Amino acid sequence: MGLRARLLLAFLVPTLLVLTLGGYLLYRASRNVLEDELGASLSRVASAVASQVKADRVQALTEEDMQGEGSRTFRSLTAQLTEAKDRAGVRRVLVVDTQRRALLDVGGKLPPFAEATELLRDSLELSHVFEGQRASSQVLFEGTDGLLYKTGYAPLLLDGKVVGAVAVEGSAAFFGPLTGLRNAFVGLLIVTLLMLALAAVLVAQGLKAPIDRLVSSALRIGGGDLSTPVTGERAREIGILARELEAMRQALESRDRQLKLMLGGVAHEVKNPLGGIELFGGLLDEELKAATPDLAEAKTHLGRIHRELDYLKRIVEDFLVFAREQKLQRSPIAARHLLDAAAAHLAGEAKGRNVTLSIDAQEATLNGDESLLTSALVNLVKNAVQVSKEGQPVTLSGRVDGGRYLIEVKDEGPGIPADVLPRIFEPFFTTREKGTGLGLPLARKLVEAHGGTLTATSQPGKTVFSLSLPAG
Repeated sequence: MGLRARLLLAFLVPTLLVLTLGGYLLYRASRNVLEDELGASLSRVASAVASQVKADRVQALTEEDMQGEGSRTFRSLTAQLTEAKDRAGVRRVLVVDTQRRALLDVGGKLPPFAEATELLRDSLELSHVFEGQRASSQVLFEGTDGLLYKTGYAPLLLDGKVVGAVAVEGSAAFFGPLTGLRNAFVGLLIVTLLMLALAAVLVAQGLKAPIDRLVSSALRIGGGDLSTPVTGERAREIGILARELEAMRQALESRDRQLKLMLGGVAHEVKNPLGGIELFGGLLDEELKAATPDLAEAKTHLGRIHRELDYLKRIVEDFLVFAREQKLQRSPIAARHLLDAAAAHLAGEAKGRNVTLSIDAQEATLNGDESLLTSALVNLVKNAVQVSKEGQPVTLSGRVDGGRYLIEVKDEGPGIPADVLPRIFEPFFTTREKGTGLGLPLARKLVEAHGGTLTATSQPGKTVFSLSLPAG
């Protein structure tokens, strides 16, 4: 199912359910309240009529009293009920005895003493009335005019005894406006759903276009196109996703470029020692095939082959270390101890070159992998020692700088040429004949894995490598 269809369902289904159910419940509640109020009102009218009618005169009526124009008592009671009917605005007033026979029927057409069969629908209510209570019909009924009506009942008492019942029928005229309200609500529901559908389509279109662009970018990256940037998006959440996708693309592109550079560097670096091995292996072979082999010369060629193999082995090891994802084993590290350990590793080489190693470090605690950080720092100190001339100093300093710890390795060597300085952290870039070009890139990689930075500044007589790490 597409995004547009899902949004349509998400917008319309809950709204339809809530509005339909809410409207139905509101309609039923309104109808029930109005029905109950109408029933109570009619039963009050019936009670008022019953209190005005003399029960003994009603009970004394006979069929002869109701023949023709009727007796004076019958006409008087009929006039009294007619006046009450008109004053109350009801459709019918019916008086029955306890056998549900019609005694007086104003507004109806029941013959005298005929059984009021229509009252059978309210048998339960009439049973309460004959027990002396007021009641009203529980259901509406439809009259011959097609309108809905309800009946209210009250007992007719004689000396405190129930001798009959007064039934008052009133029109449920309120259902006209209530039905109109229902129809208006249905119309409003339809309009609301149409507006929500339009809103859902517009929102879906607004979301679908940038999402389609992100999907296209993701598929393009997955297909190997790492050079085309991911377009930024204005929507906040989608914009964040686009930025993260672009950062991922840049990281993949950088890694791909780095991998290609590394593979090219490895191929180049491996080619040289393999050429040397091939050359010295040929010379060794010729020497051993001579009539009188020169063993000293053969040993010289063999030693050169071993040196080339050692160099080849170092290239492979450096490559594997650089290519491997570093997993940090973090623990608290005393900053001074870290600098002392790096200096101790190079103490012998510095002494052999008559280079002075000095340390000036503030106390602080770092959180990181001591072995990896020591390896990175040793690389920097080793470079400084190797470029220093006899008698020149190499200084390791450390100080707290805000929330970070800044380590600097300084030497007074010839400096790094300005055209070379921007490339010193590129893998396999080196100006040394037997250098692999992985020392400084590996050191930066280890530092960045700890959330730090590694930079360099240089001029003749002063080169500084600055290593910044989070403190604490």
